[in-house]
Amino acid sequence: MPRYALKIEYLGTPFAGWQRQASQPSVQGALEAALARLGPGPHNVAAAGRTDAGVHAWGQVAHCDMAREWTPFRLSEALNHHLRPHPVAITACARVADDWHARFSARERAYLYRIIHRRAPLVLSARRAWRVGGALDAEAMAEGARHLLGRHDFTTFRSTWCQAGSPVRTLDEVTVRRAEGPEGTEIHVAVRARSFLHNQVRSIVGSLERVGAGAWAPERMAEALAARDRAACGPVAPADGLYFARVGYDPDPFGSPSTEM
Repeated sequence: MPRYALKIEYLGTPFAGWQRQASQPSVQGALEAALARLGPGPHNVAAAGRTDAGVHAWGQVAHCDMAREWTPFRLSEALNHHLRPHPVAITACARVADDWHARFSARERAYLYRIIHRRAPLVLSARRAWRVGGALDAEAMAEGARHLLGRHDFTTFRSTWCQAGSPVRTLDEVTVRRAEGPEGTEIHVAVRARSFLHNQVRSIVGSLERVGAGAWAPERMAEALAARDRAACGPVAPADGLYFARVGYDPDPFGSPSTEM
């Protein structure tokens, strides 16, 4: 059966997350239902990462096996037709080797978190960013983030429900930058690693917000990390502002350079 890689964009707000669920809408469920309209199944879609309820993506990657050959263009067009009206779109499609796997062939993953500073409620970015009323010091947040770079035990920054066998992960990038947008000052936190723990990015962002607000000194990020204790973590940032931005492969099945995030 020919295998295809799919790059997927979705708004996570109406979904209970990526993973298929019996009684709640999911991105995986919507995609598999669209595939069922194109040919006999069963259709089991595997993704590069499972996003939680409310988390968005513009760079999720999944693979599917089809009963017959499709041109990538026609497969993406057909899927986009049958995905309506769900806020899900296939933005790229490629034929891949039969042993290629969206999750296990990935060499790194990247997330972006959006924080918007303003007093008024968000309208254009409602449920698409975290609104913070008080000003944040992006430079202090960036200083705090540098303590997390490299290979560490991230017990403090993972959910108590995390099922990973080890809390040790290597963060290759944790950057904080300020951007001016139409709705106010935005702070973007970009995080990149081979793999992540459950709630790791949102836990990191929530703690960095405490640094930006002046409640924590930047050095407290290092102290929280060293504690290896979930109680040392700051509040977990809401899902609204998190985006699954990119999955890195070598080679990239979609043809873009695989050395840049």
